[in-house]
Amino acid sequence: MDNGAKPKHYKELKVWQKAVELAKLIYAITGKFPSEEKFGLVAQMRRAAVSIVSNIAEGQARHSRGEFLLFISHSYGSSAELESQLLLSRDFGFCGAEDFARATALIDEEQKMLSGLRRSLEAGAQTRPSPRAPRH
Repeated sequence: MDNGAKPKHYKELKVWQKAVELAKLIYAITGKFPSEEKFGLVAQMRRAAVSIVSNIAEGQARHSRGEFLLFISHSYGSSAELESQLLLSRDFGFCGAEDFARATALIDEEQKMLSGLRRSLEAGAQTRPSPRAPRH
């Protein structure tokens, strides 16, 4: 998207690629959690991480700026959910300091990228020429 052209596929978006990296990290981290958390924090964190990736892909595939913005908003919400769950997992002693630092850094980077994409999409919507009323 360097030249302002819309990517042909969501896989070309750096924000999607970063979200995939984050999801892989969350799967690795939660794989170390106690087995009794399989249906608790593990499932919740994995679902939130996958949701970030999935919403970016679905939004880009919708071919509508408004829908893409909505799905970017959903992704950002899922990233906040994941961050909250990561904080809990650290507080409960399930997530070590190094894993916590790596994951929170990636979440922060992802949130900045999502915010930048949102601003770019919103700015593009504002610079589009408005339809003119027909002259009589």
